[in-house]
Amino acid sequence: MPAIYIDADACPVRAEVYRVAKRHGLMTWVVANQWMDMPNDPMIRLEVVDHGFDAADNWIAERVGAGDVVVSDDIPLAARCITAGAKVITNRGDERDENNIGEALSMRELLQYARESGDGGRGQKPIDERDRRWFLQRLEVVVQAALGSE
Repeated sequence: MPAIYIDADACPVRAEVYRVAKRHGLMTWVVANQWMDMPNDPMIRLEVVDHGFDAADNWIAERVGAGDVVVSDDIPLAARCITAGAKVITNRGDERDENNIGEALSMRELLQYARESGDGGRGQKPIDERDRRWFLQRLEVVVQAALGSE
């Protein structure tokens, strides 16, 4: 059975992930740098990692495997998980895979250069109810694909 890993510190769609995971009976790892309120469910586990740089990312990347699902906006983490055979979905429902991760890494580097040059940009808009519904639909598709690849 695949597992779901949530890069949880800045994840606004944890509740949606819990719903899908429960429906499919999937073990879900919530990985964060601090304790957070969790549902009382033995299939949902909180893993609090050190506050070190990329500690949560490293914990996930060291454990994720083929067919697992990772929920994260972190592009370098997504690349590591894709290499391990996992399916990756962002907090907004975009899938990251071997066909688009290179472009995402390049865009991340370009935007980082722009920020360092003084063009801070505005960042993403907050997630609204429409975004949550879209994420829920896309996560269901990704989980169904993961279950089909067992």
